[in-house]
Amino acid sequence: MIRKISYSFRWLAVSFLLLSVSCTLKTSQRTGDHKRKQACNILFIAVDDLNDWTGFLGGHPQTQTPFMDQLAGEGMVFERAYCAASVCNPSRAAIMSGFRPSTTGVYHNGEEMFDVPMIREGMMLPQYLSKYGYKTMARGKIYHTPDTGKDTWDVWSEVSGSYGRVKKSKGYLANGILRGEMADNMDWGPTDAALEDTPDFLNADWAAQQLQQDHDKPFFLACGIFRPHLKWHVPKEFFDKFNPEQLVLPEVRENDLNDVGDNAGPTREYLTIKAHGKQAEAVQAYLANINYADACIGHLLTALDQSKYRDNTIVVLWGDHGWHLGEKLRYKKFTLWEEACRSPLIIKVPGMTSPSSRSARTVNLLDLYPTLVELAGLPANKNNEGLSLVPLLKDQDAAWDYPSLTQMGDGRNSLRTEQFRYIHYEDGTEELYDHSVDPMEWKNLINDPAYAQYRAQLTARMEEILTGK
Repeated sequence: MIRKISYSFRWLAVSFLLLSVSCTLKTSQRTGDHKRKQACNILFIAVDDLNDWTGFLGGHPQTQTPFMDQLAGEGMVFERAYCAASVCNPSRAAIMSGFRPSTTGVYHNGEEMFDVPMIREGMMLPQYLSKYGYKTMARGKIYHTPDTGKDTWDVWSEVSGSYGRVKKSKGYLANGILRGEMADNMDWGPTDAALEDTPDFLNADWAAQQLQQDHDKPFFLACGIFRPHLKWHVPKEFFDKFNPEQLVLPEVRENDLNDVGDNAGPTREYLTIKAHGKQAEAVQAYLANINYADACIGHLLTALDQSKYRDNTIVVLWGDHGWHLGEKLRYKKFTLWEEACRSPLIIKVPGMTSPSSRSARTVNLLDLYPTLVELAGLPANKNNEGLSLVPLLKDQDAAWDYPSLTQMGDGRNSLRTEQFRYIHYEDGTEELYDHSVDPMEWKNLINDPAYAQYRAQLTARMEEILTGK
């Protein structure tokens, strides 16, 4: 079964050599009255539409993610990390602004986050770090699109390259399905591009080049990897690693949605892919795109390991949300179930995290902003709605009673504890799943008398988070 920092702008007599040693060293520098530790550099790697199909999360037995797995072996894996929203724009708006979707009203992809006054007038994560002396640099998709929020960075680079050409017959998608039977972006197939010419590799290579340069400030370097976002077009070499006839497919129950009311049904993509017998090809394409993303990430991580910054750089790797591959009779994201809400998250902090450490506490990507601010030794941004994960980075089993909230539209909320998922829709419909016995969320227990006390507790906790009381 598949399961699924404050740096003064006036440097005291601190040499560049000191900057490139361990970030745990003490220093007497100040910004205002704030005393802090020697600041770490930060490498911030975002991966689009990546679910738990990684080696370090075990979501698919045949996935190949050696470089991400290597990073996991060097830092801490958060086994129960969840997105603030199960779609790109609101998820990334929450991460970078420190506000949850219900606070900003940014719930969907069509909304412009910088049209929201509290975001436009606030301090995005790179702006906050820059204020306290960091050099902030970015390339690739960090906000909703690669050029969204480019003015929030000290250095911003435009994306280039091509994923290459795919073979397709007239009137058909590259996957052989007649155009019009489902959305054009739900397409896949190998391309004729060389890895080194593709956008994500060039993003990673640009970031790698920054690691070869001398910096007179600590840096916050962000690299966005677009794949495995649709379309699933990457070089042929990655498709060739996965034979569709030998792949394990997600276990799907055709009656899975019978107990969830009118909020869901089989999606067009699911019905079309099933009708054409393309499930294995879709799995092959997703795995190929993940392996491609891993290769690009590996290029960057290798550059870090070979740089002068290897021992004083925090590394954060995160996916913006999960993805369905047939589970719940659908593909893509946009839901409040586990497959769409769960996100990969690895944090490596020199001198703090233990190699191969894992935390099973429920955390949220909203927590990244306050976490990095604390790790940087900076005063907290009091507007942040997330929680610093530093206690867990120090002790993976630390006491932590903070359920994770995911939102997918106004009034549509999902709360995840270590045992339960509770969902409440805007029409009052509810769902409850016990992950201790039902990790695939096949049985809705909302009306089971034996779970009435848990339903009440979870309803109250969700209300507390939403109202801030």
